[in-house]
Amino acid sequence: MYGNFTLGNQRVELPSGFTDAVKCLLGWREGGGALMNGEPAAGNDLVDGRPAWGEVSTAVHVAIVRQLVCDVGARLLDPLDRLLGTAGDDPPVSSVLRGQLEIAAEVWAAQVLGPDERLAAETARRLTAEIYQSGDVFAPPFEWWRTPFGALVARRFGHPAAEAVSLTVASAMLGITRQGVHDLVKRGKLRRDEASGGVLVSSVRDRLTQLSEVLSSER
Repeated sequence: MYGNFTLGNQRVELPSGFTDAVKCLLGWREGGGALMNGEPAAGNDLVDGRPAWGEVSTAVHVAIVRQLVCDVGARLLDPLDRLLGTAGDDPPVSSVLRGQLEIAAEVWAAQVLGPDERLAAETARRLTAEIYQSGDVFAPPFEWWRTPFGALVARRFGHPAAEAVSLTVASAMLGITRQGVHDLVKRGKLRRDEASGGVLVSSVRDRLTQLSEVLSSER
C-alpha cells in the first residue's frame, strides 16, 4: 500500500507506514501542506537567545538540529531509500523530504528550546513518539539521555512516558553512576515513588535544574 502527498510542487509517493510518520513529523495538515515553512510560529522564537526556563546557547540549538536531522534520517528516510532504491542517475527518493527535514529540524529546535511551554512539550512529545519510541514503549539506550536532545528532554520535560524511573534510568538522565543516584536518594536529594519504589522524575528534573543553576553561576 502506498500513500502520497505534495511537498512544494513535487508529488511524493511513500509506503503507507512511512507516509503517516513523515506527515506527523512534518506537521502535515490536510489541504494545507506541511506547517513547517522555515520560520518558527509567531511568539515561539527565542527571546534574546534565552527562553523562560533557562539560557540556551547557539551551540545547543545547532547540536539539537543536527541530531534531529541525523536521527529522523536514520529512522525514516534511510530505510526508504534502501527499500525503493534509485533509477540510474536519479537522486534518492527521499531527496525532497531531506530538504524539508533540514527546514523542519530548525523549527523543532526553536520550539523545544523556546518559551512557549505548551508548544515545547507537544513538539518534544511528537518527536520522541515518532523517532525514539518502539511501538508503545519509550526505552531509549541509556546513552541517548546524554545526547543534546535527550539531555534537553530530561532537563525540561523529564521522562516522556513515566512519573518514576529505575535507579539505572535516573542515573542515565543525570549522567552519574547508579550508586550516585542511590546516595542522592539516601541524602534526600532525590525522592522515591512510594508505590513503585522508583525515583520520581520530578525530583530528577529538580536536580538537573539545580546543577544547571550552579554551573551558570560559576561562569
